[in-house]
Amino acid sequence: MFDWFGKRSSSKGMLQRSNGGAPGAPNGEEKSQTRPMPVDPFASLKGQAAIVTGSTSGIGHALAETLASRGCRVVLNGLGDPAAIEKARAEMEARTGVAVRYHGADMTKPAEIAEMVAYAGREFGRLDILVNNAGVQHVEAIETFPVDRWDLIIAINLSSAFHATRAAIPLMKAQKRGRIVNIASVHGLVASPFKAAYVAAKHGIVGLTKTAALELATDGITCNAICPGYVHTALVDGQIADTAKARGISPEAVVKDVMLAVQPTKQFVTFEQLEGLFLYLVSDLGAGATGAAFPIDGGWTAQ
Repeated sequence: MFDWFGKRSSSKGMLQRSNGGAPGAPNGEEKSQTRPMPVDPFASLKGQAAIVTGSTSGIGHALAETLASRGCRVVLNGLGDPAAIEKARAEMEARTGVAVRYHGADMTKPAEIAEMVAYAGREFGRLDILVNNAGVQHVEAIETFPVDRWDLIIAINLSSAFHATRAAIPLMKAQKRGRIVNIASVHGLVASPFKAAYVAAKHGIVGLTKTAALELATDGITCNAICPGYVHTALVDGQIADTAKARGISPEAVVKDVMLAVQPTKQFVTFEQLEGLFLYLVSDLGAGATGAAFPIDGGWTAQ
């Protein structure tokens, strides 16, 4: 077993910590101290309860599975064929052995979002983790961008996170602990053409994250944003087709010359790469991180 500093720890699960040759140590030798180190730093997730919006597919589904596989009860939410959603829910519950529920709240309707949060509280008696992940996309120049698509994207990608967070805060305050993770985007940090609504919404998510973090800093509640680069999901497949049309190029050219051109690794970000940071943020290890926007973008924002 390795500790978080990459050194092999003892078989008794104790981490050796040097005092750096403190005064009084004979011949400048280092003294060692030990402190308990959990075998599984994410074990505290067992028995917790979470909501993950937009979790019937893509990133949201992967993060919900990550939580459930560590014993955290989950409320799924999202669009899709009802039979397919129920099948996926039941399979996740069977695989993980924890309660997995589904709530079909429409992310454009504040009252339904509030009811979804209340439902989680009734079902599980608590709410420890809120993951605001729901999102849609439309790619088009501003001058011809449909007003109804703008309104829809702002409602789902930005306003829904506000409404869910607003409803979740009282439950988390009562517990004196909570974790809010907003799945933003690299487009919450930088812009791209033909994505006015999406870029505006994701920049708004980063601002909402910072404001919530400041307001909740003394309540044991953290709020952070994960800003992925391009992850190969169904949403991205839709963007490929729309971008090809908007730019007048082939779908293959969109992937090579538009999407992966801005990611120096020339690779899509994977679900597993997102899950590592996500687990840190929702666990006790992440208690000191709040108000931050973490890019996982293959080096995109380093340029």
